[in-house]
Amino acid sequence: MKGAIFGLAVAVLLLGSLGLLAACRDDPPPPPGTWMESSGLEPLFETVHGHRLRFVRAGAGPPVVLVHGFASSLYTWKDVLPALVPSHEVIALDLPGFGGSARPVDLSFEELPAAVVGLMDRLGIDRAALVGNSMGGGVVAVLAGSRPERVSALVLVDAAGFDLEPEDQPGMVRLMMSPLGSVLDDLPGQRRAVEATLSQVFHDDGLVTEERVTEYLDGVSRPGTFAAMRSLGRSLGNQTTVVQDALPGIEAKTLVVWGREDRWIPLKDADLFVAAIPNAEKVVFDSCGHMPQEEKPKELGPLLREFLAPPEIEAGGATSARG
Repeated sequence: MKGAIFGLAVAVLLLGSLGLLAACRDDPPPPPGTWMESSGLEPLFETVHGHRLRFVRAGAGPPVVLVHGFASSLYTWKDVLPALVPSHEVIALDLPGFGGSARPVDLSFEELPAAVVGLMDRLGIDRAALVGNSMGGGVVAVLAGSRPERVSALVLVDAAGFDLEPEDQPGMVRLMMSPLGSVLDDLPGQRRAVEATLSQVFHDDGLVTEERVTEYLDGVSRPGTFAAMRSLGRSLGNQTTVVQDALPGIEAKTLVVWGREDRWIPLKDADLFVAAIPNAEKVVFDSCGHMPQEEKPKELGPLLREFLAPPEIEAGGATSARG
């Protein structure tokens, strides 16, 4: 407990220093969302369980749903989409509380997997492959374990689940979900804070670009974001094993992907997922941090396409598994 309090205090002091460096106000960022237009994508919206969700939809074929992590958005998948769209119908959504979706003041963790399956229902998708990063990995793991009939395949990318105790969470995540997180609502210098956070999640600091910072800042600076995050944190207070408890119920083939240099969720958690999920496989990317979909998209995209490919039909009508 003392360690968790000390970590929060350090995070608050760091953010305060960043605010002073920003001369008490942020410079106007360049407009976010331009990547969608350049990628030929249009933001779409559906209301699911009373919450307006933003998503993109592209391609044709077996459906794949991509789910982002904490304080992130569907932007995180932009460099993986081109590898999947030629062979799959791809849906990437913003979870409630994040990106361009609604900000429920009483957001709970249970609403996140419910939002994913609810959007599938709205789009007429009975069964889909699910891919989730960080918190999104925990979300799709819970969905795969509780509703196995809806999930054809599962990919967990540096997934949260064995790190939900406060002392195991990254300091910035603890701060944003804690009561002390209220200081973030009006804190100056949020752009600098986003830059510092992205520097932690990437192995390559060169990925902390103006475009990337702008996209992440757009999500966290929207009204109600930190209130929703604090509500989400409260909801996890007495169910820190919610992801772990779901893993034995997973029936879909599962791939666990991890960045070897992940400083937010250690590589050892990948082995815990593999041990807990029947017949799970593991792939580790070297020189990669917490978000392989942004740091190693040229490697992750083809890996996903191969893993999610439907079985080939052999002569005589038999099917062959992935080699």
